[in-house]
Order: sequence, then C-alpha cells, then structure tokens
Amino acid sequence: MSQSQSPSIGQPTVPAASDTLEYSPQPGLLDETRAADGSVKPGWQYLLQSVGDLGPEVMRQREHKARRILRDDGATYNLYGKPGSPSTSWELDTVPYVIDSEDWAGIEAGLVERSELFNLILRDLYGPRDIIRHGALPPEALFGHGGFLRACQGLQMPGEQELILHAVDIVRRADGSVCVLSDRTQAPSGSGYVLENRTVMSRVFPSLYRDSHVHRIASFYHRLRLKLISLSPSGDIPRIALLTPGARNESYFEHAYLANYMGFPMVQSGDLVVRNGFLWMKSLEGLKRVDVLLRRVDDESCDPVELRADSQMGVPGLLEVVRTGRLVIANPLGSGVLENPALLKYLPAISMLLLGREPRLDSVQTYWAGDHRDLAFINDNIRSLIIKNTWRGSNEPSVFAGDLDETQLQALLARIHRYRHQFVAQEKLAKSYTPAFNGSGLEPRPTLLRTFSVATDNSYTVLPGGLTRIGTSLDGQFISMQEGSPSKDTWVTASEPERAPVPGLAPEKRHFSGESALDSPPSRVVENLYWMGRYAERADASMRLLRTVFVMLNGEDPISADAQRILLQTVSEITYTLPGFTTATAAQLADPEAELMQIVRDGERVGSVRSTINSMLLAADESKELLSTDTIRVINDVRDALDNLDGDLAGGLASAPEEALDPLVTALAGLSGLTQESMIRGMGWHFIEMGKRIERAQQTIATVKGLMGTVSGEMEQSTLLTALLTSMEVLITYRRRGREKRGIELGLELVLLDSRNPRSLLFQLERLQEHLVELPRPGKESGELNAESRALLEASTLVKLSTLPQLLQVADQRRPELEARMTQLADLLREFSRLITDKHFDHRSGPQQLFTSFGGTAPGVLNAGLPGAGERG
Repeated sequence: MSQSQSPSIGQPTVPAASDTLEYSPQPGLLDETRAADGSVKPGWQYLLQSVGDLGPEVMRQREHKARRILRDDGATYNLYGKPGSPSTSWELDTVPYVIDSEDWAGIEAGLVERSELFNLILRDLYGPRDIIRHGALPPEALFGHGGFLRACQGLQMPGEQELILHAVDIVRRADGSVCVLSDRTQAPSGSGYVLENRTVMSRVFPSLYRDSHVHRIASFYHRLRLKLISLSPSGDIPRIALLTPGARNESYFEHAYLANYMGFPMVQSGDLVVRNGFLWMKSLEGLKRVDVLLRRVDDESCDPVELRADSQMGVPGLLEVVRTGRLVIANPLGSGVLENPALLKYLPAISMLLLGREPRLDSVQTYWAGDHRDLAFINDNIRSLIIKNTWRGSNEPSVFAGDLDETQLQALLARIHRYRHQFVAQEKLAKSYTPAFNGSGLEPRPTLLRTFSVATDNSYTVLPGGLTRIGTSLDGQFISMQEGSPSKDTWVTASEPERAPVPGLAPEKRHFSGESALDSPPSRVVENLYWMGRYAERADASMRLLRTVFVMLNGEDPISADAQRILLQTVSEITYTLPGFTTATAAQLADPEAELMQIVRDGERVGSVRSTINSMLLAADESKELLSTDTIRVINDVRDALDNLDGDLAGGLASAPEEALDPLVTALAGLSGLTQESMIRGMGWHFIEMGKRIERAQQTIATVKGLMGTVSGEMEQSTLLTALLTSMEVLITYRRRGREKRGIELGLELVLLDSRNPRSLLFQLERLQEHLVELPRPGKESGELNAESRALLEASTLVKLSTLPQLLQVADQRRPELEARMTQLADLLREFSRLITDKHFDHRSGPQQLFTSFGGTAPGVLNAGLPGAGERG
C-alpha cells in the first residue's frame, strides 16, 4: 500500500516498514508494556503491533476522527483560569492503557476490600466512633477536619452500604504492585468520561477493540442505577435526580452525559424546594417528589441552612429531609471526611480493628503534621516531600517542596507549624509509563489511573477499567485535568472473548433521544429551551438583515444616502444595539464600517451577533440533557463558526463580510430543522418553538416598521423593499407573483398576511396559538379566555383585520397607520411573552437564601429576572 492510500477503519493493514510505529521505552523508567525480563507483556503485544502496523499517517487520521467525535458529542472540561472560552475539548489519547485480566484480578480484589473498609469507616465516624475510642485514629484528625459535618451525626442510609460510589487513584510501583494515592468519596467524578472514552475508542478502532477482548463496562452503570433505585424510601416508582452545580462546573458535560445515559433528570439547586417535609422538583406540571439524589455538589454546599450559609448550590432544609428518612443522597452528606489524606497514615491500624487484617492495597507513605514525630520528619525531609492540605475544600493546591525557593519553603514550614492538623506530607512516587501518540510517533508518558466501585446488595462491584490520565510530556510527573492532562481509555483484556452480557443489563451504547428519557424535566430546563429558541431566531434575523445590508453597500448599484440611513437605523433597531445608527451623524452614516463590525463581533456589546449567539449557547448548555446528539453536534457547528468569525471578517466591508456570516446562518438553519425533525413533541419542544415564533414575529414587526414606516423616493423605496424581501427570504416568491401585481402592497402581503409563508407574521401567530393550547393549565378553568390567550387572539385579529391600502396610507412622509399597528402588535407580543414566562417559569414564591455573600446570579439560573432579556425594543 502506498503512503497516499489509507486503509479503511477497522480493516487489517500490512504497511511498508517505513510506515510502522515503533515504541521504545526509556531506560531507567518503569514501563507498563514491559515485564521484569524486558519482554513485551502479552496484553500489550497485540496492541503495540496493531498500532505500529497502522503507521503515523493512519494514526493521525484516527486521532482526528476521535477529536471529531468528542467535539460532536460536546465533550468538554472546564479549565478554570484559562483565558477565553471557559470550556475546552476533552483530550483523549488514542493509545489505550492495557491491563490483563490476571493483573486486574488482584487490583479488583484490593479495591473491593478498600471500598468495604471505607464504608465501615464512614458508618463508624458518624456513629459510635470505635476507631477513635480504641486509639486507631487520633480525635484531632477527625474533629479538626473541614469535611467532618457534625450536623450529619447519626444519619444512616438504608441497607449495609453508606458509601455508594468510591473512586481511587492508583499508580504502579517499580516492583509491579499498585499503590493508592488518594480516595474520592464526596462526589467522585470521572465515570462519565470513562464511558465517553470507551464509546469513542470502540468507534475509532472497532476491529482492534473487538479482537482485544476488552471487558465491557456498561454493567457498572446498570448496577449503579439499580442501587439508586433500591435506596428509595418510597414504595412507588422512585424519582431519582442528578444534582449538578451548573453549566460552569468543570465536569458539567459528564453530569449531563450520565443523567441521559441512566435516564435521570438533571437538576440544579433552583429546581428543588423543600415543602411539607419532602424534597420536590419544580416542573411545568407542578411539584414532583424526589426520592433519591445522585449529587455532584460538595457536602458543605448542599444545605445553606445547616451547612454553608453562603452556598448558592444547595437547597434550604435538605438535611432535615434526609434526617427524617424521606430522601436519600448518594454519596451521603458528610462523606467528604473520608478524603482526609491523614487517614492513610492510620489505615492499617483502622483496617486491623474493623476487618481484622491490613489492606491488600498499600497507600502512599503519609506523614501527618499533627503527629509530633511526623512533624519532625517533615522538617528534616521537606524538600523530598509533597505537601497537601488535609481538606480539599480549602482550595489550597498540593506542592512539591523541592520546587520551592528558600523563601517559599520557609513560608510553607511556618504555615505547617501554625496549622499542624491541616497538613500532611507524602513521599513522591515515580509513576509508571505507558505509550502515547504525539502526532508523529509513540513516546512514554507518566500514568495515573482512577477507577470506581459501586455498592451492590452486600459488597461492591468495580468498574473493569477506569479513567487513565497521563502527563503532558515525558518528564511531566504532575498529572492534573486542570493542567490539561490528556486521558486514555483503560482496557482490561481477557485471553478469550467475554461471555454474553447478563440478561437485563444495559448495552454498551445506550442512547436516549432527548426528552424521551425524562418524564418531567425541571421547568428551568424548559425555560432555557425557550430562550435558546428566542436567541437563535434573534441572531438569525439580525444576520439576514446584515447580510442584505453588506451586499447593498458593496453592490454595483449605488444606493442613496436616504436609503442607506434607513437601512442602517433598522439594523440598530432590530439588533437592539441602540442608539447606534439612530443618532449617527451624516459622516458616520456615510462610513458605517466600524459600527457594523462592532454589531457583528463585539461580544461585550449587548445585542451584537456574537453576544446573542453566546447567550443562545449558554441556554443550550443549561438544557443539554434534553438535546439529541445531532442537535449538540449542530450547536458545536455554531460555536466553531463563531470562533472563526473574527478571521473571516478581517478585511472588513472590503472583503465580502456577508460570506463570513453564511456558516452561522447555515448552522442556525440546521438547528431549527433539527428541532422540527428530531425533538419529541413534549413541553421542551413546545417552548423552544414558542420562543422561536415570538422572536420571529417581533423581528418581522421591527423590520417592517423600520424599512416601510418612512416614505421615500421611488428608487429608495425599491431599495428598501428589496432589502425587506431579501432578509425575509421571499424575494423569489415576490418576483413570481409579480406578474399579477407588484410593489409594496404585494411585499407586505407576503411578509405580514400570507399564512403559507413560514416567515410571515400571521404564520407565527397561528403557530403560537397551536402551542398555547398544549401548555399545562393548572387548576380548573372556565370558558373564559386567560390573559395570554386574549393577548394572542387580539394580536392575531389585528393582523387578519388589517387592510393593506389602509396600512400604506401616507401622511407627512410617513405611514402612521403602519407604524401604529406594528407598535400595537409588538406591545401585545411582549405582553404575551411576559404572561407565559411568569406563569410557567416564575418561582419567586419559593424559599429564599437566608444569607449570601456572593454577588451575581446563582449558578445555573439563566435570564431569571434579567432586565429586558429578550424584551428590548
């Protein structure tokens, strides 16, 4: 095969020697691919041979495909402090981490034992505290830790397991054994990314994945789902929800992905309320009782009444509902105390007390500054140690003391001595290495594995694999997702194909089509869909008029100064970038480039194209769990086109800027089509369509009023009518019908009164009436029309009773009837929108925060009470 020929994905290849990829471990480093005698481990042999045969060019193609799939899935991870966009694409190295079944069996047994031990510790620390009474753990290590919540004393979950999910970070040591670096027990993250990595790798390397006999992972998530269902205190079919901090959280993609995969609604604090001793979710159909919460919010932030008073991510009164046994939270509140690294020092003694044996898996050697002998050791050996705060909530990063200068080192020692019980020191372990593809070859990278266990009826089940993270370079021993460390799929391989799945287990790839997975989504999610529809339509209408203006300004046929002034003023009015051209001087109107470019790309200017699309993208992120995979893919197309906008507009008006807007217009059109063809006709669809129809009607009214409200000369009038018809996509229809009649009357008939035109004003009002009858109607209603029905009926009647000759009457170079009618219709539509949002989205009657020290809007709340949001003009 020549280099120009690429083998199809999944097909065996026999490339020339020059096309192969060779992997050479670095001398002196522990390499996972090699046995003690230097030979390639059997589990790695087939993988390295297959990857080597593919060669660098094919591997680059596979890597590109993997990135495309991740991008289409919307897989992101928020890197705090990174300039620009808050989220970045999830990084996946295309060479998996391989562990054979025999090796994994020993690791798995140790992980099950560790989860059982930590479960016993959690139950004891909030119960009898035998480990303290028997001297296995100093009292200061518990009571001085920020993760110990006294308010949770005595709380117990149903069944034998308190710890439902447990994550463990492990590394391989030089002797081949594994060592635990840390435990995650509050809200362990990463399992959703494991699922995404596996989905991507099975698509990018289908034959390699199949022939490697990789253990499937879907049963782990099925068991998690069954466990959560079994925890419900209600005898009815339980409602389980996933509690997320919101779209700005670092792993928000994972939250939405897991919620969709397991069929749970995803909620934020504002979606929940405690009433009558129960926890309820606010939905369009009313309050729905929640029985189990799978939380991704830290302990102390879950209840601002009893825990952290300034938290905006919690629900007031939540802990009291748990205390009465009417709600189960997984993992239970207070489980963050198990993340105290000082526990690792005392774990062997604790295990002897609770299990009668020391743990199978060793923990990293840990020294607690609260112990006098350990403090002396830390003083003498600090430059070779990693210093950590015992409480992750302190947000104090770990530091390798050997990297500090003398001044920094002395300051650190002073802090350790002053706050002895808050610091531990750990030995710096050399990590093992695995091969990674760097774009041209394979090179070793340091490796860290996080794996997960879930509680079953009487023990724990371990995920066969996990989330492998690697260093960003050969010598990058510090591995952190916040530093941009890539991930790997982890393959636990067997010598023969895995047996058939247990009947009833979920398949490897389980897809939910938006709302079909969710019986009653939170009203906040539906509200964001409504604003997503409005912002998408506003951006579309703005860009269509802008494209028309750009073409006319650069066209061969010159336009008069009067026509140019009206066009530019209308641009300012429909984009709400006021005052803009409405107060511009004659010189500014003659040279409009600077203002037009700002209207398109200034993200800080409210009403600009970029600002409007950013608002749409934020609304889409907040309602991601109701969007199909194809919809997310198109939303990412919009995001990409927006990112490329500045480069496409670099030449200003001289370089055909209308073409720079084409990708955005096309992507938004695709999004509109998908909502029609791929979205379940539930409440989410009705509200996104209502938002779209309200905004399109408002934009049509504003455009007609701006372009047709003033009477100009014949040439100017022709220019403005052409602009109206072009931006409304009816110019071709106008020309065809123009054989019978032409002029402004025909143009207004198409734009305002033609019910067959999907962009006409009458079409929008008729669709709004259809959606209105499908909305929930709380309580019994009489035959009397409600306020929103009356407003919509009045608007529709005004349009239908309009006569074009009357609208086109002229007085003092204006069309007062047209302007008055458009103003009246705009007011009615604003009132209709206000009534709809107040009735279905306003939750001001709910409980308020007792105290808050943070300014701004609570995380996850979009457009709630935002002055003029979508209602300007």
